Amino acid sequence: MAVDDIFKKGSFKEIVRLLKTNIDGTLLAQYGLAQVKGVGARFAQALVKVAGIDPTTRMGLLSEKELKKIEEIIEDPLGHGIPNWMVNRQKDLRTGEYTHITGPRLDLVVKRDVERMRRIKSWKGYRHGFRLKVRGQRTRSTGRRGLVVGVIRKKQRQQLQKKKI
Repeated sequence: MAVDDIFKKGSFKEIVRLLKTNIDGTLLAQYGLAQVKGVGARFAQALVKVAGIDPTTRMGLLSEKELKKIEEIIEDPLGHGIPNWMVNRQKDLRTGEYTHITGPRLDLVVKRDVERMRRIKSWKGYRHGFRLKVRGQRTRSTGRRGLVVGVIRKKQRQQLQKKKI
């Protein structure tokens, strides 16, 4: 089937709505699924494989039935054969369950986790509170905010002061 025939039939959708996210219909299925917040490239690849979708299919060509199946798999990935190490919420502190969170709910959960770390005064919470790097990155030369960047040597400072006078 030629590309022009697809456009004439009207089965191609320019924008696909999936889990409160607009996805470009021209993207391949796994790359389009990775546009959803909380779904990474590897998880999207697993979704396509579990759903039985051809990896070369464009998002705009997926039927409503296939999109519903993808949504079901994202909501319950462990029940559809995706391993528990692939979900983004492992051993939740409140429930102890393995779940996969997507969309705006992911922002709320991450914010709640950061607030918990700050409240219990953990080291990561302290770093978050002072807006410093949390995961062991260097801070000597990066992560600076504000106008002043770098150090002026003593001789250069004296020369600048002489010019101002």
